[in-house]
Amino acid sequence: MKPKSAQETIKLIKSRLQNVKFKIPVISGKGGVGKSMVSASLSLYLAKMGHKVAILDADIHGPSIPNMLGVKGRMIYGVDGIIPLSASNGVKVVSSAFLLPDERTPIIWRGPLKSNLILQLLEEVHWGHLDFLIVDLPPGTGDEALSIAQFIPDVTGDVIVTIPSQISWSVVKKAIEFSHTLNMRILGVVENMAWVKCPKCGEKIWIFGDSLQNLVEEEGIKYLGSIPLDPNLSSACDKGQLHFILEDTDYLQVMKPIVDNILASFEP
Repeated sequence: MKPKSAQETIKLIKSRLQNVKFKIPVISGKGGVGKSMVSASLSLYLAKMGHKVAILDADIHGPSIPNMLGVKGRMIYGVDGIIPLSASNGVKVVSSAFLLPDERTPIIWRGPLKSNLILQLLEEVHWGHLDFLIVDLPPGTGDEALSIAQFIPDVTGDVIVTIPSQISWSVVKKAIEFSHTLNMRILGVVENMAWVKCPKCGEKIWIFGDSLQNLVEEEGIKYLGSIPLDPNLSSACDKGQLHFILEDTDYLQVMKPIVDNILASFEP
């Protein structure tokens, strides 16, 4: 069979995503900043608001979204294409993890093969009518991120996740430049593991120093908000119970300004 051209691939993906209103990749310049947790939290919060949401776990080597959302199973092919699995609040989930026999099995592939798998999923999944498609990208600005930027039509804009450190900030600037180079709008930056809540007075303690908010805004980028360093949040991700955290008033108050800022960027 003759390989599809880039134009044919774009046409197929555009057809699959024609009923998706907003397409939001979540990226980070480096690993270990909690990008996937932010992606999963955004998906759950938007669904809790009543939106129709799907999340594509495009981190081929470290697909953690199914574990965080408590979703297990194998890829199912229906008449109209691959059928996403469902998580809490009706969030649709697609991940390379659903193609593997078990979670210990590694994917030992070079860049082009990983990019082709992501494109194949975008081509073959029956997404249906969605308000939001969240794409959890692998760390960095390599082949997978490039494929998403080039082949998904009309990307709404990306969300960049970082932690409060100068090293992480230096890498974030590369992610910002990556987005600018590809003419991809930046919806804003989320600062994860930024502070802890004082158990006595409830005040925020910025344990790693000042927030990166000023640095972000000096780049002309919107600062979406910050997420605390919270062992309960980490435990919920490990146990596949992230949706329970969204029943917690404190975490809802953390996520609300982040989501509100994202939604505000869509307003004319």
